[in-house]
Amino acid sequence: MSLKKTSRMTTVPAAQMDWLMDLPAQGLTAAQTVQWLNLWTGQGLLRHIDSAFAAQVLRLDAGAAAPLLVAAAILAHMEGRGHTCLAVAELCQPPVALLGWPAAAADGAQGLKAMWAHLPSTLANWQAALQADLQGHSSSVCVRLADAPDQGQPMVLGGSADVPLLYLRRYAGYEQRVGQSLLQRASEPLAVPEAAAREWLDRFFVPNLEEPNTTDWQKVACAVALRARLSVITGGPGTGKTYTAARLLALLLALHPEGPPLRVALAAPTGKAAARLKQSIDDALTRLPVPADAGLDLRALIARMGPARTLHSLLGARPDTRQFRHHAANPLDVDVLIVDEASMVHLEMMDALLQALPPTARLVLLGDKDQLASVEAGAVLGDLCQDAAAGRYSAATAQFVLHAAGQTLAAEFVLPDPAPVLAQQTVMLRQSRRFKGAIGQLALAVNRGDAIAARDVFVGAASGRDGLAGNLSRPQTTSTEQLSPLLALQPSSPQAVCALALGAAGKPSYADYLRLMQTGPAGQGAEVSSESHANWVRSVLKAFERFRILCAVHQGDWGTLALNAAVQKALADAGLLQVKGEWYEGRPVMVTRNDAQLGVFNGDVGVVLPGTEGKPKVWFLDGEALRSVSVMRLAQVDTAFVMTVHKSQGSEFEHTALVLPPGGAEVLSRELVYTGITRAREQFTLVEAEAGLLEAAIHRPSVRASGLAQRWAASLVQAGASNTQLA
Repeated sequence: MSLKKTSRMTTVPAAQMDWLMDLPAQGLTAAQTVQWLNLWTGQGLLRHIDSAFAAQVLRLDAGAAAPLLVAAAILAHMEGRGHTCLAVAELCQPPVALLGWPAAAADGAQGLKAMWAHLPSTLANWQAALQADLQGHSSSVCVRLADAPDQGQPMVLGGSADVPLLYLRRYAGYEQRVGQSLLQRASEPLAVPEAAAREWLDRFFVPNLEEPNTTDWQKVACAVALRARLSVITGGPGTGKTYTAARLLALLLALHPEGPPLRVALAAPTGKAAARLKQSIDDALTRLPVPADAGLDLRALIARMGPARTLHSLLGARPDTRQFRHHAANPLDVDVLIVDEASMVHLEMMDALLQALPPTARLVLLGDKDQLASVEAGAVLGDLCQDAAAGRYSAATAQFVLHAAGQTLAAEFVLPDPAPVLAQQTVMLRQSRRFKGAIGQLALAVNRGDAIAARDVFVGAASGRDGLAGNLSRPQTTSTEQLSPLLALQPSSPQAVCALALGAAGKPSYADYLRLMQTGPAGQGAEVSSESHANWVRSVLKAFERFRILCAVHQGDWGTLALNAAVQKALADAGLLQVKGEWYEGRPVMVTRNDAQLGVFNGDVGVVLPGTEGKPKVWFLDGEALRSVSVMRLAQVDTAFVMTVHKSQGSEFEHTALVLPPGGAEVLSRELVYTGITRAREQFTLVEAEAGLLEAAIHRPSVRASGLAQRWAASLVQAGASNTQLA
């Protein structure tokens, strides 16, 4: 079932099951099909919008047959699960696994198999059924072919003859525009002064004297980014994506011709990620060793960039509409746009971003291809990075990298021509400077799907800890340096999570920020200066950011809703919180809806603290900068002691606790666990509600249906050339 919403399941009455199993041999009628879909909606196996979409198709075309209605409902359901299309071949068998139905839904699965006995069993027959009412024309009331004129049909049949794909109309448009725009940006070559680039890159990157023959992928990424108006830099935590991006900016500034100054913008999907991007870029540029006589004014560049912004803010989000202020007719005023945490950018947002970006501007996407994709449909970074690990560079790219960066690409990363176009503009950073210990080993094991090795990392971390692993019965006073960075728990109740929040096992917890909050700012009453108050607020927010509890789901005893209530009560019972009303002091909140007027966006996290005048406000920390909003003006927020893994992307915490719910095999994935692990800087705690959940998640890689890879597959760099042959 979808991570967006967990619905209550009910049992199908026996009389209804008998009716479902005794369908006439001649097949399903449209009315019977809609009735069946409504039944599954009542069970919580489909969303109301899924069955409603099938009913709408029937209203548009009274002659619609059962296969078209079933395909419509499943297509709508797949969009809710993050897919941008439905591979028609998936319909040849009852798609229980595809729909993510839990094992407990035995009645639903039985009914699905019974229904499929009356539906096509081959790909050819499904294609024929979906096009049954075309009658030799290129379009119908409900379905059109991808290359036919758009007459408002709600579904589009695209893909290829071998791999047909069914789309909702708007996603077909998004994918076509995004695929074409990214390919065009990557395939149009730009003139590069190789000698000058080499000179500057040698200044910016210090050679690795210990391993002189190792490829400096950061240096390669900067060189490759010069060649076209699209560059993709991917890599895990600590591989230096923003460090590389800062040097790329300095390189672009150094090579920028005389005239108007270089206009640079920084953006990320969330406010927290944007603040981290700006801080990292500024720090890297400030520390970059540049001779005074080099004529490179990096401080002016920093000032000119201004703050990093959320994508919604950058594009000019408008209330109560999907449209933005910036679009093709009103483009962004920018020469270079760097977008961090690009794995979180869904297809619709990428489409809006590309439409608003001037054709002459450079787009640099940074992100970890192995992290969770956005909650919304699409996984654009994952599609772009399908060749990242293998490289798949052309001989021309390898030669350019040698000349412009002085780096030799190993033969394993170079293909005989032709080579994929987008691979030539994608670089994977491979050396982590942060995750070299147990957390890094765990993340790597999860990422490669090695469940045995992942469990062994926990066992190895627990050895020598005097049986501490799994024991939260007593507070620990051991210093952070003496604690293992990993702790694995399999508690019998969610109270173990509350114990972590209180500071069990001696790790960073919510007790840290609450004790700081209780001390108050220096001085009393009127003697409290605004500076003293700001310093106090800043220290409380930083202490809060040391620890976070992450969940996979919202509902249930092990979900965010119940755990937030349990943690709040545990902290109050311990005397750390005084819960008086909704806006009690110390309440952490997450914004759940963009509000450009207030300057807050979905995913921003703050803490309720008194202002200098004593009135409660929600305070947010962006780097070192504070901002506050009156609690009376914030309507769309949730308590944030506990948040989903999705909402945590773009953030890092000294100590992260990841909670895996019982019976959660249907909602867990390898990417979810990897993302949760990599939110931890120093310490990570895994809380499994039942044994085997870690292994179950690792064995379930998340794959999102998309036609982008198919669109790009035929676009290859020709031998000895920089241009592309478009399909």
